[in-house]
Amino acid sequence: MLHFADSLTFSGRKVVAAWAALPFPAFPGSSLPDILSAHQQDVPWKLLSSWREQKVSCCFAQSVVLRGICQEKATSCLGQPPSPLHSCESPEQVLQQYLHTLFPGAFSTSHVLQQPCHTQAPFPQFFSPLLTRRGFLADKAQGFSTAGVESIPVLAALQSCPGLHSLLSGLCRQLRAPDVRRWSSFFTAGVEQDDFQEALEELRTLAQCYETGFGADEDEADSD
Repeated sequence: MLHFADSLTFSGRKVVAAWAALPFPAFPGSSLPDILSAHQQDVPWKLLSSWREQKVSCCFAQSVVLRGICQEKATSCLGQPPSPLHSCESPEQVLQQYLHTLFPGAFSTSHVLQQPCHTQAPFPQFFSPLLTRRGFLADKAQGFSTAGVESIPVLAALQSCPGLHSLLSGLCRQLRAPDVRRWSSFFTAGVEQDDFQEALEELRTLAQCYETGFGADEDEADSD
C-alpha cells in the first residue's frame, strides 16, 4: 500500500485519502453510464479518511477500482446518446471519462473488474434490507435477512487532494497545543524535544504541499 500511495504523490506530497462505496449504488439492469450520469455534481462514494470536508471538487492524482459491474458494452441505445458517458464503448472508458469530467487535469487511473466482492460469512452482515442477494438496490425490502446478501459491487479510490491540507494542518495544531515539556513521561519514552519540534515542522511543510491558494490564508492563520 505504501508503494501504491507513492505512485499517486509528487511535489513533496506523501499522503492520500481513501474513499469507498460499499456497496456501489446500482439498480439491477442499470448501466454504468446511467448510474454515473445521476452523480454529475458529486461522486457516489464516501470519504473514509477523517477530516471535516466531505466533498472534494478537485484532486492532484487518483486511482479508482470498480468491481461487480458487468463488462458488456456500456450502452446499446439508438439515436443520440443521452450523455457523453453513453457514447463510451466499455465500462473502463465510462469510468475514465467520468473521472476526467469531475476532476479535469488530474492524473487518473481506473480499473473495472467483473467479479464482485463476495460477502458470505465471516464477512460482517451490516447491509440494508433494500439490497438484493447480489448487492443491488431494490425498490422495496427483500424477503430474506441481510445475511442473504452474497456479493456486492464495490468501488474504492485513493486520492491525493487539496483537502488533505486541512487534515494535516489541523493535526499539526493539535500537536502544538499542549506543552509537552510538562509531560516527563513523554520524553522518558525516548522522544527528544528537538526531534519533536523537527517532526512538527516537517508535518507543517507537508500540509503546505497540498495548498492550492483557496482558503490557504485562513488555514495558515489558524496554524499560527
